Amino acid sequence: MKKFFQEIKADVKFKSAGPGQKLMESVGEKAPKEKPSKPALRQPRQGPTDEAQMAAAAALARLEQKQPRARGPTSQESIRSQVRKELQAEATVSGSPETPGTNPVPKPKEEGSTHLAVPGVYFTCPFTGAILRKDQRDACIREAILSHFSTDPVAASIMKIHTFNKDRDRVKLGVDTIARYLDNIHLHPEEEKYRKIKLQNKVFQERINCLEGTHEFFEAIGFQKVLLPIPDQEGPEEFYVLSEAALAQPQSLEQHKEQLLRAEPVRATLARQRRVFRPSPLASQFDLPADFFNLTAEELKREQRLRSEAVERLSVLRTKAMREREEQREMRKYTYTLLRVRFPDGCLLQGTFYARERVAALYAFVREALQIDWLPFELLASGGQKLSEDENLAFNECGLVPSALLTFSWDAAVLADIRAAGTQPDSSVLKPELLSAIKKL
Repeated sequence: MKKFFQEIKADVKFKSAGPGQKLMESVGEKAPKEKPSKPALRQPRQGPTDEAQMAAAAALARLEQKQPRARGPTSQESIRSQVRKELQAEATVSGSPETPGTNPVPKPKEEGSTHLAVPGVYFTCPFTGAILRKDQRDACIREAILSHFSTDPVAASIMKIHTFNKDRDRVKLGVDTIARYLDNIHLHPEEEKYRKIKLQNKVFQERINCLEGTHEFFEAIGFQKVLLPIPDQEGPEEFYVLSEAALAQPQSLEQHKEQLLRAEPVRATLARQRRVFRPSPLASQFDLPADFFNLTAEELKREQRLRSEAVERLSVLRTKAMREREEQREMRKYTYTLLRVRFPDGCLLQGTFYARERVAALYAFVREALQIDWLPFELLASGGQKLSEDENLAFNECGLVPSALLTFSWDAAVLADIRAAGTQPDSSVLKPELLSAIKKL
């Protein structure tokens, strides 16, 4: 029992001795107690005195005087040389031949993106009505024209002449020459020399033989290839000779000639890709696919010429008229434009157009979507610029490329008549079938 109480006393004495310490520590060292830190009051910073500001300005002036200022080139030749060096340096760094003084083309998004305003530029085949991409339209039209030879070889050959040959001046010269051959036959049906066309003739070779579809046209209207002897020449030569059956129908030859002269190239029409969107704060944001920015070979040559002219532009002073002409030239490098029209209820109507199309095309596009298509209305561009339907201006001349948001409003006289009758104009002006297919932007 005595031993039990001794152990209890020793335990109480040990617990009352306070916190322990390590053997390596001295007896006098004690762990400092942490005190809650109070945030120190920060004194507001005083601004520099007037004397300090004057001294700093004087020091800065001395530094600027010590640094030599780079003088720009003075002569026009040195200016051109400097600009060329800068252009080469920019092309080396960025890998693109953009020149100063031109508006940079926005970088198109990939067509796989789900945020594109439109999936691409599409066309409608005039023969089948199929919707085609840019790289499919020429092949589809060519196939349709060639298949048409089995039903109407004259019409098919005329379409081939005007469509397959891209040089319009060369086509016009060849067509006029063919028309002259047919006129001679019509005016002098008794003279045999006008019914024969020598294939190795210089005029025939330079104006007609170089065009696709011309041989098919001659054969379709009744000419036949025949080898005929030539006086004072050993071997025969090939001629086109009009058959007796075709000669007996001079009116048909005249009709074929007129058909050839009036014909136009067969082109796929641009698909508007009409869409209606709900009201959205993203109405003025356009994420366009690469189709809106791809340039043809002809357009690339034009861009190269414009870049060369930019070097010369930088070396001369430009007037306001010169700057305006350059801005218009920049606008013309776009082929397509995507336009949206916002209606009073906030809904958006979107369509694709050629940049060279006139404002009247947009008015017709909007009118087709209205419930009441006979009432006059107005379209306003950004900044309140009114676009008149009667103005013969293209979209690129109005600055509506490669995309733009416009505002629809009823004509002021129409609104006054409606309100005078004690009613308010309907906020929803689009056709119900379009609103039923409305989408989120």
